[in-house]
Amino acid sequence: MNEMTKPQAAPAEPAPRAASGLLDRTFDLTGRGTSVGREVMAGATTFAAMAYIIAVNPAIMSNAGMDRADLVSATALAAIVGSVMMGLWANLPLAVAPAMGSNVIFTYVIVKQMGMPWQGALAMVAFTGVLFLILSLSKLREKVAKDVPEALKIGIQAAVGTLIVFIALRGAGFVVQNPSTYIAMGSLRSPPVLLTLFGLLLTPVLVVRRVPAALILSIAVLTLIGFFVPGANGKMVTSVPSAIMAWPRWPTSTFMALDIGYLFSHFVVALPLLFYFLCAEFFSTLGTLIGVTGAANLRKPDGSIPNATAAFATDATASIVGPLLGTSVVTAYIESITGVQAGGRTGLTSLTVAGFFFLALFFWPIFVIIPPQATAPALVLVGVLMMQGLARIDMTDLVNAVPIVLTLLVTVLTNNLINGMALGTLSYIALEVAVGRRSQIPAMVWGLGVVFVAYAIVIAQIF
Repeated sequence: MNEMTKPQAAPAEPAPRAASGLLDRTFDLTGRGTSVGREVMAGATTFAAMAYIIAVNPAIMSNAGMDRADLVSATALAAIVGSVMMGLWANLPLAVAPAMGSNVIFTYVIVKQMGMPWQGALAMVAFTGVLFLILSLSKLREKVAKDVPEALKIGIQAAVGTLIVFIALRGAGFVVQNPSTYIAMGSLRSPPVLLTLFGLLLTPVLVVRRVPAALILSIAVLTLIGFFVPGANGKMVTSVPSAIMAWPRWPTSTFMALDIGYLFSHFVVALPLLFYFLCAEFFSTLGTLIGVTGAANLRKPDGSIPNATAAFATDATASIVGPLLGTSVVTAYIESITGVQAGGRTGLTSLTVAGFFFLALFFWPIFVIIPPQATAPALVLVGVLMMQGLARIDMTDLVNAVPIVLTLLVTVLTNNLINGMALGTLSYIALEVAVGRRSQIPAMVWGLGVVFVAYAIVIAQIF
């Protein structure tokens, strides 16, 4: 995730009273100038900013053929495990949950487009988590961060953001097929389309006005309105839930459903996707760590991130546990900055977030009835925020601009991230060679180019 708002310094406040006892010793509350009350409030703030994932992740991944109610439980449980680990191991105010973007690629690229069963896709994500864990515990982490060109990283992130926007609008019926123009806007005489349009205006207004919990509030408002908006087959857009609360549901259909054999029998096809998930997870975590620790003034005097190895390893481990439960890549959330702005400085903030996700398990009947018209505007905002990296690129330099634009446009127009990544990478190599900078192309990029060429040959034989 990219940040919802630019980090702001927390307002000056009187120093909290010194904490004592087990919590102070465990989290160094006094040393970081915070208190139990402040940490709990920060955790509540962070949860409010990211709670939308409990509704959005199941809504997306259920399109892969997975049970939506089980996905609600898997999402919350993965967030609980990851946030608890981050709090106790890394002692950082970072909340962890299933990643936006990766769930879209999992569902619409890997399962629906490439035809991989979701069990095999879960195995691939878990395998990526293992690779990420090895990377996190070794010195390779610094080399990867240095060698992947900024243009390729930003191009991939922007492409995923654009794909999220397109899929969200298509799922809500706001974008439809058209025999003449291929795609067109849905009819404004359609009540669900009008509901989505209202959400597209409401949601960014709430965000720019810095309304607390803007995305989950938007989803809640649109879901409530959906009870009175007629949809298909004479039913309302939002169906009536079977209950408001219920005992937490164990994700029986998705737990330990990984198909490891399928992954290794289709390894060549999966290789580019493994690279995507590994890079997406690594750089998302790196960016989040830099942003959150900077906003919290937790960096060491030399600028390094405290407990960075533990934080990276937590993300990696959570991305192994997530697929075991039945969800995609799990990562640290940039929305944790909202908790930092509320005063969060330690892992107690993360434990508080985990506690709220535990409470959310009791409300799963509500999350499963949220319609796509309610989640689409939130997804559009997420996609827009993932494109913010484009501002860091000099688009007048064609060596940078062409790979980014090709990655973004080819991904969206072909509805295939691998196509965009392949053309973007190969164009980057070609342009660097053309301007006489062949020696500056990292070996990792050359290797990625070979992978994409091999991938194209294999796919051409299959389809």
